[in-house]
Parts: sequence; structure tokens; C-alpha cells
Amino acid sequence: MKLLRVGTAGAERPALLDRDGTLRDLTGIVPDIDGDLLADASALARVRAAADAPGVLPALDPAGLRVGPPLGRIGKIVCIGLNYHDHAAETGAAVPAEPILFFKAPDTVVGPEDTVLVPRGSRKTDWEVELAVVIGRTARYLDSAEEGLAHVAGYATAHDVSEREFQIERGGTWDKGKNCETFNPLGPWLVTADEVPDPQALPLRLWVNGELKQNGTTADQIFPVGEVVRYLSHFMTLYPGDVINTGTPAGVAMGQSDPKPYLKAGDVVELEVEGLGRQRQELKGA
Repeated sequence: MKLLRVGTAGAERPALLDRDGTLRDLTGIVPDIDGDLLADASALARVRAAADAPGVLPALDPAGLRVGPPLGRIGKIVCIGLNYHDHAAETGAAVPAEPILFFKAPDTVVGPEDTVLVPRGSRKTDWEVELAVVIGRTARYLDSAEEGLAHVAGYATAHDVSEREFQIERGGTWDKGKNCETFNPLGPWLVTADEVPDPQALPLRLWVNGELKQNGTTADQIFPVGEVVRYLSHFMTLYPGDVINTGTPAGVAMGQSDPKPYLKAGDVVELEVEGLGRQRQELKGA
């Protein structure tokens, strides 16, 4: 299923994109798309049954209707740094022996076509297309990558916007270059795991002002999705509705020759993970 949330920011309602591409209202079936729904097999079964039954779900007119983040009440966002061989190479970093972790606050999440704000004083705002993993079952101390995949509810397109000066040159942790407002557009859809048979076979692409900048595949991940979930479960408990951003392929501004083409107000970024939908953001000054 392709689950999404539509409406004004803070007042989104649950919806579904059916097999014919028609937007359907889910408000009569479930209150929201969130961790509670993803952990409730019977509720998901009701959604599936309604989606398959003609005339049960009212159609929505998408014209002028904002698409919000496809997941509400996100618990935590765990991010994996330097998780693609080609991205590590372009930045001159050694391939990590274990996953590099940092966090994004849930309040960085915006819709897939919402405005991204360049922070005040920023000189090095950068782009990163990523595969986002959404947890559907509580995960703690998992034994295998196969178990890790079994705890995934679905997948989404994510934009891990980053401010490199804040992240790298200002001391401390990476988090201050990752948590500026609007720095995690998510969506448009949460695609359930049954529709993504192999999360290691997904092309990812990103364009800036119409120019292709990133063109990679999750096959290049150093730590694949199942292993990432297993690994994280030994350091923290993962709950339904938690999100994992799994890293970005080569092609970021930081990895290019000087003068590096960092983002500025007026730029337009478009990105997609194949099968998970496309995003478009116009940048403005904060």
C-alpha cells in the first residue's frame, strides 16, 4: 500500500493512493498514519480490505491539496552517516567499520513539497537523497539482518538536508548541522514493506535546478537495511513509528570541486527513490 497524509501542516488526515493512482480518504477507517497503526495488524488489515473493496473509500481531489509527511507522531529519527561506498570515497573518508550514527529531531520533518529554509548565516547547506526506513514492530537485541527486515513496516523517500559548516567545522557532534528547521522532507508516501521486495535494489536520484547531481543505488550501501536495524537494536530500542535515514550516495555538494555548489535561497531541489515517490522543494532564507 501507498499510505500518505494530506492537508494543512499540523492538521493532516490519512489517505491512500490506490492501484489506479486515485487518492482515497482513510479518515473513516483509521485516525492517522502513525506508529500505532503500523503496529496493529488488524487495523492494517482493515485498511487493505477497504482499499480492495470498490466504493468504500471516498476519492479525494488532489488539486491544491498539500501532501504532508506520510507518518505522524514520529518517535525518533536515527541517521546513518557515510553508508555508501561511493559517498565515502568522494569525501575522502575511510569506509567505517561500524555504522556512524546521528539523530534528527522529529520537528525537522516537513512534507515532500514544503519549503526548505536555508539557515541564517549558512554558507554550506547541502543536499542528500536517502532511503527512509519506518519501523513497524518493537526491535531490541535482534540476532540477524533477516530479523531486522521483519521489523520494517515500510519505506519512504527522505531528504537529509545538511549544513556542512555547522556539522563539521563548528565542533561537537554532527547533530547541529542536521537539525535546522525543515531539514528532513519526508514522503510523499509510506510504501509498505510488501511492495518493496528488495530494499537493496532501489535507484536514488536528486536534481538541483534541473541538473542531475546524485544518481545511485541502495545496492552500494555499506550496511544494508536489515543489518542497520539489527545493529541499532543493540544500542537502543526501536519502536513502531521510528524512522531510520539510511545514508546518501555520491554527488553531494561537499564532495565536488571548489567552488562547491552549496544550496542558496531560490534553488529548487527535486529527488526520488524509485517506487517511493518524488519530492520537490524551493529554498528560501530562514
